[in-house]
Amino acid sequence: MKDFRRILHAAVTERDHPWCLATLVRSEGSSYRQPGARLLVRPDGRGTIGFLSAGCLEEEIAQQGAGVLADGVPKLVFFDTRRLFGCDGRLWVYMEKIPAAGEKGNFLTQMADRAADRALCRIMVPYSSGEASELVPDKALIIARDGVFSQTVTPPPRLIVFGEGPEVAPLAAFAGGLGWDFQCYPHPDELPESFRGDAFTAAVVMTHKFGRDLAALHRLFPLSLRYIGLLGSKKRHHELLNRFAEFQGGNLPPEWLEVLHAPAGLDTASESPEEIAFSILAEAAAVLAGRQGGFLKAKTTAIHRMEMEASA
Repeated sequence: MKDFRRILHAAVTERDHPWCLATLVRSEGSSYRQPGARLLVRPDGRGTIGFLSAGCLEEEIAQQGAGVLADGVPKLVFFDTRRLFGCDGRLWVYMEKIPAAGEKGNFLTQMADRAADRALCRIMVPYSSGEASELVPDKALIIARDGVFSQTVTPPPRLIVFGEGPEVAPLAAFAGGLGWDFQCYPHPDELPESFRGDAFTAAVVMTHKFGRDLAALHRLFPLSLRYIGLLGSKKRHHELLNRFAEFQGGNLPPEWLEVLHAPAGLDTASESPEEIAFSILAEAAAVLAGRQGGFLKAKTTAIHRMEMEASA
């Protein structure tokens, strides 16, 4: 997701020249990235933005992209990594020229606008016909067909933090390094009344003050978030929830308790602020991805999701 955001940022800030956009539209066997991954080839051979492999294909893609930029003709490039690098993978990469955005914008800046609004991007890449990638209207019906790659790109994960303790700075650094949106409010009252949550938003309460933690939960529970992390001991959490239930006039709704992770974080024997922040962010990432956060070696199914879905 961080690479994709870098691609969109480049398209928005460098609007006066064209790009070659390379999209992984199909893969078989093992591959470092999944279909939907993208890479930008800069004009005049000035390098690339993003990755479609562990570094073994980017130079060839850049060379192919220079040709696409020169003649404007899109192409579908096949890579057999079994022969080239000894990996059991076959990849099909669609390369197309994206005109300069200028003032009117282009395909990439349109996606950037939707990402800024935290809206879904529904994309069609008709690679077999050599046509340009396009955004599909929200309510339009997409019919699966051969030679067309369809994808829904979700907004980037967003982390809302209440508090100003020592864990906040490493949380901000880790979230930023992953390309997440990060917002921190020392006091729950600072969260704008207009704030709306979504399926890609997580929140962490770490004010270290009983009353502020209660106020934070009061703001967060009605937002229907998928993850709310609460820092502190189990005893303190029971006291908080009991007091909160009193304010609510009875038992708390089960759906509120289901999304609450208290104590927050994975069991990694965390002690320092950095370790605690790492543990919490890893747990939040797993929940937003619909995973349990266990060991990959214990999985009996594919590591990567098969749905054509990615994060901006």
